[in-house]
Amino acid sequence: MFSHGDHTLAPQSELHKNCSALHELSTAGSRQLPSLHTETDCSWKPFDKSNYKQLLGAMDYSFLCAYAVGMFLSGIIGERLPIRLYLTFGMLMSGLFTCLFGLGRIYNIHNLSFYIFVQVANGLVQTTGWPSVVTCIGNWFGKGRRGLIMGIWNSHTSVGNILGSLIAGYWVSSNWGLSFIIPGLVIAAMGVVCFLFLIEREYCSVTGWRKSARDFRICVINPRSPSQNWDTELLLPVQQVVVVKSESEPSAISFMGALRIPGVIEFSLCLLFAKLVSYTFLFWLPLYITKAAHLDAKKAGELSTLFDVGGIVGGILAGVISDKLGKRATTCAVMLLLAAPTVSLSLCMLLVCGGLVNGPYALITTAVSADLGTHKSLKGNSRALSTVTAIIDGTGSVGAAIGPLLAGVLSSRGWNQVFYMLMAADFLALMVCARMLIF
Repeated sequence: MFSHGDHTLAPQSELHKNCSALHELSTAGSRQLPSLHTETDCSWKPFDKSNYKQLLGAMDYSFLCAYAVGMFLSGIIGERLPIRLYLTFGMLMSGLFTCLFGLGRIYNIHNLSFYIFVQVANGLVQTTGWPSVVTCIGNWFGKGRRGLIMGIWNSHTSVGNILGSLIAGYWVSSNWGLSFIIPGLVIAAMGVVCFLFLIEREYCSVTGWRKSARDFRICVINPRSPSQNWDTELLLPVQQVVVVKSESEPSAISFMGALRIPGVIEFSLCLLFAKLVSYTFLFWLPLYITKAAHLDAKKAGELSTLFDVGGIVGGILAGVISDKLGKRATTCAVMLLLAAPTVSLSLCMLLVCGGLVNGPYALITTAVSADLGTHKSLKGNSRALSTVTAIIDGTGSVGAAIGPLLAGVLSSRGWNQVFYMLMAADFLALMVCARMLIF
């Protein structure tokens, strides 16, 4: 439920506070200030220097680079392992490393290498999540209303962002370590729930439903297709699911084979730029609000959730529209076009901006990935969805890594430079998407 990296939002402004007032008091000699990095300090070493933006950007970048690299491998691995076990392992490890970051505050750790190591490890283990959950949902629902169903389901990412920001904001001023430890314990607990209750289902290309003598609904993969040497029957009684396979089962698709599916490369590149915009907001919006609106970390974290609330509405709206039109790319293109002017407007536009920015992002990572992973060119091969999802989201994660890094560099020259970068990325996503407008 908690989106990767969202727990670092509010604590960023706490790791480096505005200490100008304290420095002025020190210069005036009004009182002797306590030494840095005690219980009453104003910043957390090593983020107390003037290059704190670059250090915070490096932490975000290390997480997102590890996530992007690991994602390409994760889909291939997940295609060959039981999804329930694979997802459970990833959630437990994510909880462990998230807690470790918070323990740095408890045990007074000021080594930058420690925090970067935890971020890298967390990025790698969290790659188990998205290909697994999209595969589960994609296999349970057909293409007809997939946009609506997956749009509603995908709102969990924004809900996770909101809860992560609120939880982080609650403890950030008193003990920012708890801003990581509490979410870490929650995701680990949900991993146990996943292990106990997740039900997997394999995708089948349905040519028709028929009723058996024992009131089973039987989904039949067309046995007459000359390109297939197997058949599958999915028996769906009232209370159990039974999958019957022949001995000859198709092998999992290769990485290059997935790239040859029409639309995978185009949508991957579109997501790269769309995710660049979304994750720049995700990682830097609370800090921007703190500096621009002069609010404390808790209030900035609460206000930043408006962007994610808009993302919930935008994701569902994108799914509904794409189902009605039957054109995923057209829906993405229109929303990207409308999003460009909103990224540089005032805080009052956060709700609208969140919907228009996250709408295409949500659609591509869910319904589009599921459509391409069950594309007709696969001829019924059910072992491609995880790999296709990983390629698309992995490519998008490259943009997610680049965005916060560029924001860290450009913000030193003024926040307007960051917004110009976001508008440019949005237009590039639109240009890439234009090739698929008939999809």
